[in-house]
Amino acid sequence: MKTAQDYGTPVRIVETVVAVNDQRKRAMARKVIAACGGSVRGKRVALLGLTFKPNTDDMRDAPSLSIIAGLQDAGARIVAYDPEGMEQARPLLQGVDYAEDAYACAEGADALVIVTEWNAFRALDLARLKATMAAPVLVDLRNVYAPDEARRHGLRHVGVGALASRD
Repeated sequence: MKTAQDYGTPVRIVETVVAVNDQRKRAMARKVIAACGGSVRGKRVALLGLTFKPNTDDMRDAPSLSIIAGLQDAGARIVAYDPEGMEQARPLLQGVDYAEDAYACAEGADALVIVTEWNAFRALDLARLKATMAAPVLVDLRNVYAPDEARRHGLRHVGVGALASRD
C-alpha cells in the first residue's frame, strides 16, 4: 500500500479494508468495556495473548495493539501475558504491566480477555482463574471456551459471533 501511495496510485479498496479491520479491532475494546458494565475507568483488565497469532512473537498488525489503546483511552489499567510476544510488545505498548503467566495476569482483574488463541490458554484451570479475579468476567474474543463451560466455573462468558453472551 505504501508503494502505491508513494506513486499516487489509487488504493481505495486496500485503504477501506485496512480501515474496516481497525474498526473491528476497536470494536473489541468496546465489547470489553460493555462487559465491564460500560466503564473500565480505574479497572484492571487482564489480556491473554499479545501477538497477532499463536506460536510467534510477531506483533505486526496484532489486534492487541488497538484493543489495549482503546481500553487505555477509556481509563483501564492493563496487565498482559503472552507466551512468546512480551519482549516484542514492550516497546510498542506504553503503560502496560506484564505478568509471568496467565494466572498472575488474572490476579485482581476486573475482566480477563483472551485475545490470541494460544494452546496454553485452551487448558486453563477456570476455577483457579476465577478465584484470583476481582470480578468473574471472561471476554473470550477467540471463543476458546464454550459459554456453558465458563459458567460452570462461575465466570460470566462474553464471546463473539454466535457465542456472544446476552446475559
